Amino acid sequence: MNQDTLIKKVFILSCVALTATSMTFAIRAGILVELGQTYGLSATQLGWINAMAFLGFPLATMFGGFLYNAFGAKKLIAAAFFCHLGGLLLTISAEGFWGLLISTFLIGFANGAVEAGCNPLIAETYKDNKTTMLNKFHVWFPGGIVIGALISNWFTSMSLGWQLQVATILVPALIYGYMLFTSEFPKLDEQAHSTSHNLKNLFSPLYLFLVICMTLTATTELGTQQWIQGILGASGASPMLILALITGIMAVGRYYAGPIVHRLNPSGVLVFSAVFSTLGIYLMSIVSGPLLYAAAICFALGVTYFWPTMLGCVSEYTPNTGALGLSMIGGAGMFAVSMWNPVIGGWIDEATASAKSLNLPENEVQIAAGQAVLENLLVFPVVLTVTFVGLYWYLSKRAPNKHDLQREVH
Repeated sequence: MNQDTLIKKVFILSCVALTATSMTFAIRAGILVELGQTYGLSATQLGWINAMAFLGFPLATMFGGFLYNAFGAKKLIAAAFFCHLGGLLLTISAEGFWGLLISTFLIGFANGAVEAGCNPLIAETYKDNKTTMLNKFHVWFPGGIVIGALISNWFTSMSLGWQLQVATILVPALIYGYMLFTSEFPKLDEQAHSTSHNLKNLFSPLYLFLVICMTLTATTELGTQQWIQGILGASGASPMLILALITGIMAVGRYYAGPIVHRLNPSGVLVFSAVFSTLGIYLMSIVSGPLLYAAAICFALGVTYFWPTMLGCVSEYTPNTGALGLSMIGGAGMFAVSMWNPVIGGWIDEATASAKSLNLPENEVQIAAGQAVLENLLVFPVVLTVTFVGLYWYLSKRAPNKHDLQREVH
C-alpha cells in the first residue's frame, strides 16, 4: 500500500474516531435531564458529571502532547479506543452519581486522546494544506453531534431509555478500533523540534494569548451546547433539533472553510465568529418557540470556525510549539469548560429557585431560568469580540511573510 493510500485510510480512521468522540457530547447533553430524574441529581451534581468529560479531555491531551513524539499517534489512538470502550460500558451499568462521574471521566480521557493523536498527525501528513485538512477533520465533531442529537431525540421520543442511547456510541468506537488494529500508519518524518524545544516555545506571548482565547471560545461553544436541554427544554422548540441544526451548519461550514479563511484571513474569521456568537446567544435569551431556530442559526455561524481556526493559528503562527502546542491548547479549552460546567449548573439551580420564588407556572420557571443562564453565557463572546479585534490589529502589523496562514488554504 503506497504512502498516499495509507494517509487517506488513517485520515478516515481519525474522522470515525472523532465521530465517536462528538456523539458522546450530543448524547450526554440529551440525557442529562433524564439522568437527574432517574438518580435524583441536582443541576450542580450534573454539572460535576459533565465536568469530568471536560477534565479527562485536557489531561489526555496534555499527556498525549508530551508523549506524541516518543510513542506516535497510533498508540495514543489505541489508548483512546480502550478508554472509550471501558467508559461507555461503565456508563451503561452505572448505578448513581459516582459511577457516572468515573465513567464520564474515562470517556473524556478517550476524547482527549483522539485529539492528541489525530491533530498533529493530520498537521504533519498534510504539511502543505494544514488548515484546510484540520477543518475537514473537525467536520466530524459537529457531524457526530448531529448524529448523536438525532439519535437522542428519536430514542427519547420513543421512550427507549438513556442506556440504549449511550450504547449507540459503541458502533463508531468499534469501527475505528477495528480500523486501528488492521491499519499500518504512514511513516512520517522525524519531528523538526524535540519535545523539550516545543515546551520552551509554549511560553511565547502569542501562544499564551491564544491559549487564553481558546478557554473562552471553547466555553462559548461547548458550555452552551452541553446544557441545551436544560436551558431550552421548555422553550417551545426541541433542544435536540436545535443542537442538530447548530452542528449541521458547523459541519458544512468547516468542510468549506478553506476559501472563507483565505478571503477573510484567520483573525478576521475569529472576529466574525465572536460577533455572531454574541448575537446568537443574545437572541436565544430573548426569543422562544420557532424563532429559537433562527437564533440557533446565528449562533452556529458564530461557533463554526472557533476550534479549528484556533488550532490553525497555533500550527501556523507558533509552529515551533509542534504537536505539544496543538495538544496543550485543546486541553486548555476543554479544561476551562470542565471548570465552568458546575458553575453553569449552579446558575441553573439559582435561576430556577429565583423564578419559583415569584410563583410562576412551572413552564415559565424553566423558560426564565434558561434565559437567565444565557444572559450569563453572553459575557464570553462579548469579551472575545474585543479580544479578537485586538488580535486582528496585532497580526495586521506583523510582517506579511511570517507564517501567513492564508498560504495554507488552497
